[in-house]
Amino acid sequence: MSYLETTHNVYKEAALTPDVGLCCTTNPIWELPGLKIPRIMQEMNYGCGSTVHARDLTNNPRMLYVGVGGGMELLQFAYFNRNKGGIIGIDVVDEMLEASRKNFVEAEEMNPWFKGNFVDLRKGDAMNLPVDDNSIDVAAQNCLFNIFKSDDLKKAIAEMYRVLKPHGRLVMSDPICEQPMNNELRNDERLRALCLSGSLPINEYVKALTDAGFGTIEIRARKPYRILDPKNYPTEELIYIESIEVAAIKDPMPEDGPCVFTGKAAIYYGDKDYFDDGVGHTLLKNQPLAICDKTALALKLLKRDDIYITDATFHYDGGGCC
Repeated sequence: MSYLETTHNVYKEAALTPDVGLCCTTNPIWELPGLKIPRIMQEMNYGCGSTVHARDLTNNPRMLYVGVGGGMELLQFAYFNRNKGGIIGIDVVDEMLEASRKNFVEAEEMNPWFKGNFVDLRKGDAMNLPVDDNSIDVAAQNCLFNIFKSDDLKKAIAEMYRVLKPHGRLVMSDPICEQPMNNELRNDERLRALCLSGSLPINEYVKALTDAGFGTIEIRARKPYRILDPKNYPTEELIYIESIEVAAIKDPMPEDGPCVFTGKAAIYYGDKDYFDDGVGHTLLKNQPLAICDKTALALKLLKRDDIYITDATFHYDGGGCC
């Protein structure tokens, strides 16, 4: 049995018998006016963060969600696009698609504005999306890509890139791990399916996205996720796993490489009202400006004693300069 077959079986079981806490963290559920989320959807929230961000979802965007779970984030996305077929939901597990359809019936009863046909559920897999080229404004996946091995991950990211419109956004949440894992952990197919042993270091995760062509990357959150300890897992050391929330934007690739925002900021505190570096960055006195990592390095190399560069917070919330 391949690791993908093991993953299929794990989530088939989770569709037939909801497994609370299978992959999810204790993230608060988005509270929006007039939005009520059925309990069954919350119990089937098999993600490790959130991919629903209001700033991505203006003007009725055409949306794609891969790995539908119990349909909770599909319902949340539908809040922002209340049109027939405005959201496409894709899953390779028949039972998960059926569970979402069933849950939408309850969601309709609880939310007068919601119609199940707002979501177009389709069977398909992340490496061969049944979606047209350049047709999606916002694509999302939650705790899926970390399961894939290297070659499959490249295919899945390339597929997301293919279906996005220019400047479209791929919004994701996945576990990451900065520590090496032994082969026994890495090759345990069930642990991989449970989003535990496939986690990449953050730099490798970002590189996989930029290698596919995404010109802008935003690291929006970084949180504790799981511990793999020697008593319960085949490891001799404690392994700390985090989850991140990331947006990869289909911007053209700059000549000097991608713009990666990790939550760094620059603060000018010199004698003048502002500092202009002559290449497009103006720092007002004592006003922090969010900057990408390239700009942070360029400003640092100026070796000025009146500009402070913060460390990465991994909580970027927009408004930055690259």
